[in-house]
Order: sequence, then structure tokens, then C-alpha cells
Amino acid sequence: MSHHLPVLLVVIPLVAAPFAALVNRPRVSWAIALGSAWWAFLAAFALLRQVMADGPIHYALGDWAAPYGIEYVVDPANAWVLLIVGMIAAVVTPYALLSIEREVPDARIPLFYAAFILCMTGLLGIAITGDVFNVFVFLEISSLSAYALIALGRDRRALTASYQYLIMGSVGATFIVIGIGLLYVMTGTLNMADLAQILPELEPNRTIPVAFTFLTVGITLKLALFPLHLWLPNAYTYAPSAVTAFIASTATKVAVYLLLRFFFTIFGASFSFGEMQLDKVLMPLALVAILTMSIVAIYQDNVKRLLAYSSVAQIGYMVLGISLASALGLTAGILHLFNHALMKGALFMAMGCVMYRVGSVRIERMNGLARAMPWTMAAFVAGGLSIIGVPLTVGFISKWYLIQAALEQGLWPVAVVVLVGSLLAVVYVWKVVEVAYFRDLDADADIQEAPLSMLIATWALVLANFWFGIDASATTGVARRAAEVLLGVGS
Repeated sequence: MSHHLPVLLVVIPLVAAPFAALVNRPRVSWAIALGSAWWAFLAAFALLRQVMADGPIHYALGDWAAPYGIEYVVDPANAWVLLIVGMIAAVVTPYALLSIEREVPDARIPLFYAAFILCMTGLLGIAITGDVFNVFVFLEISSLSAYALIALGRDRRALTASYQYLIMGSVGATFIVIGIGLLYVMTGTLNMADLAQILPELEPNRTIPVAFTFLTVGITLKLALFPLHLWLPNAYTYAPSAVTAFIASTATKVAVYLLLRFFFTIFGASFSFGEMQLDKVLMPLALVAILTMSIVAIYQDNVKRLLAYSSVAQIGYMVLGISLASALGLTAGILHLFNHALMKGALFMAMGCVMYRVGSVRIERMNGLARAMPWTMAAFVAGGLSIIGVPLTVGFISKWYLIQAALEQGLWPVAVVVLVGSLLAVVYVWKVVEVAYFRDLDADADIQEAPLSMLIATWALVLANFWFGIDASATTGVARRAAEVLLGVGS
């Protein structure tokens, strides 16, 4: 069975999804989703351990050898992303049981879990496949299910947010498939390893830079890099709480992985950052995102929207690390994929607890909330400390590596922007803390602490924020190994 683990990682959730819809019993559907999520987590963890010990895994579907057949490839870079998706799904699914029963009509809950499993399957498929057209197929699976998940939000604006995401996502997917088509026309192959070998051997022509440009625009739209982020704030704000926590922690991370895979594995760092000078585009956009989106977050009165703009700023940190195109910068960017999933997952889940009890996540509804929901607000504060980058949290580790990578290249203004971004994060986190801790609870408010199942899931991510902030040897080791593989200096 371990030999077939790469394909079973995707096939088992894919088969489970229709069963979750057909059983038509909400809690049975939830149990199927829970089993699928924990299978994905345990399988991804096993694959990561195997890859770190023995090197990359190549699995030919149907025993059709690449490049004629579809190949699944697992190396430290995508095993890391598989672990992020599986881990977040495994934590969010127990949390979703009560949260979704409150936010989604009973008749739609089985369909919700079917779409949830499909979204997870699509994200896993994007990360594990070694075939670029398969990337597009899994991208559509994850995107279409994400549109449905967002539309299930109880606020009527969720439908508008989903439609906006659909339009923007379709534009991004179109750009990606055009780029893949151009590559196929020039090389006659869709296999990533084959493309990486053939592209450097081609005579200089206009088609490859055009394909590169289409792919860059399409993927940066999917990962919500400023200024292509306009779909994200509404999608995160109006989606059901469990959906926001899952998508915010996984979808953009998988899109960043796609960026890494195309730029470094397929086109190569010398082409991407030498000939195409991609760093001159990505770095300014990342720096602007960090500053402007943090400032915009400060002025939000809906905490989910505040955290959504914060996510766009955090994506800026990931892209900034990539744009440095060095081993240390790439390590910082890859490390922040994992760290941001922990911190933003915890924050959105804390807000889901508030939504469960208060029915709103607007700041004016949170007066004195820390007295009624101490564990929930403590989780928010802990996640906020990580976003700021306080020592002993994962946020500090990410920013420490980013600053080191910037100073390594003499880019001290970049290091200053990272520090300013942290100061701005203090402001928008403090807005919520001030209201919850330093104002009086409304006299007629009858608010209780969130249910235990939701608190346990939220605090699992909170504790992980501190665990991997105090001892970052495991995460930094994997991130460094992934960076070496992408740069072609490791196996």
C-alpha cells in the first residue's frame, strides 16, 4: 500500500466526495469528510518522511512511464504543501461540525461536505502531479468546489462574493491554460521534468516568454498577489467560517507552490530571474502589498475582512522571499507557507467561534467579549502575536529569515519594510484586543464560551504556532531542503 500512497492520497478523497453527498445525512457526511481529511494528513506526513529520508518519489499512473503517461512526483517542496493541506483539513473538519450546522441549512450540509472534500482533493492533486495539464484539471476541481463553498454563506453577499471569485478565477485559469498550451506547442510534452529538459535547448523565440507571462499573470491572480487580489476580501468575509479558515490556510499556499514549480523547476531560475527579470516585478508588488494592505486592514470594522486584507499582506511576504531568488530567501518564502497557515487558520477559527456565539464579527459587537469568551479571545491574541512576529511564535521565525535574506543581498530597505509591516500588524490586531479586553460587556448580553470541539481545534493551531516558533528545527530543515531542490542544488 505504501508504494501506491501518492495516488491513494488523491483517489480516496475523490471517491469519498460523492458518498458524502449521496448519504443525505449531515453527520454521516461530516464523518466521511473527517475520515478523508485525516487520511490526507497521515498520508501526506508519511510521504514527507519518506521523501526526506530517501529522496523524491516517482509514481507512474497505470504503469505508463513518463512522459507518455501521467506521473505523480513527490519531493520536499510539494510534500511540504501536501502536509499543509492535509493538516489544515484535519483540524478544520472537527471544527466544522457545529460551525456548519449553525451557518449552513441542514439540507445543504451533505453537499457542503462533498464540495469540501473535492476542494481538498483538488489542492492535493495540484501539489502532487508532475503533469502540467493535470495541474489545470485539479485547479478547476478545487476552484469550482471553492466557489460553491463560499456561496453557501448565510449572508446574501456570499453569492456575490462567490460570483466575483468565479469571474476572477476563470480569468486566471484561462491565462494558465493558454500558457500551458503554448508550452505544449513548442515542446510536445506536458510532463514537468520533460519540459525542464527541453525548454533550455530551444532556440530563442517569442513563444516561451509569452507562455511564461500568461502563466505568471494567471498564477498570481490565483494566489491574490496585489493588485490581482480583488476577489479575496469578499470571499473570505462572507464565506462560512470553516470555509474561510480552510481556504485562507491552503488555497493561496498551493498557488504559491505553483509559482515556485513553474519558475524554478520548469523554466529554471536563470530564465525566470535572469532573462525575464521577474524579481523586478515581484519584489515591488510584494513590498507594496505588505504596506498598503496592512494599512487597509487597519480601517476595517469587520474582523474577517480585516484578516482578509492581512492575508494579502502576508502573501506579499511569501512572494518577497521568492523574489530574492536565493537559497535563504526561498527558504523564508517556503517556511512562511506553513507558518501563515498556522497563524491565519487560528485567527479565522477564533472568529468562527465569535460568529457561533455572537452572530457577527463586527468590532462594535465585541465589547468586553474577552470576559464572556476568554479562551476564544486568548486564541485570537495568540494568533495576533504570531502575525506581528513576536519572538517564540512562527511569525517571528518567518520574518527573521526574510530579514536575513534581504540583508544578505544588501537590501536593507526591504528589511525595513518587513519591520514596518509588523508595526502595522500591531495596530490592526490591537483594534480587536482593545474592544474585547478594555471595554465593558453589554449588560443584557448573554454570551457563552464557544463549544469545546471548536475550541480544541482552534487551540491546536494556536499551540502549533508556539511549538514551531520555539523549536523551528523541523520546519526550517524541510523548507531549506525544498529550496535546495527547487534551485537545483539538492536531490
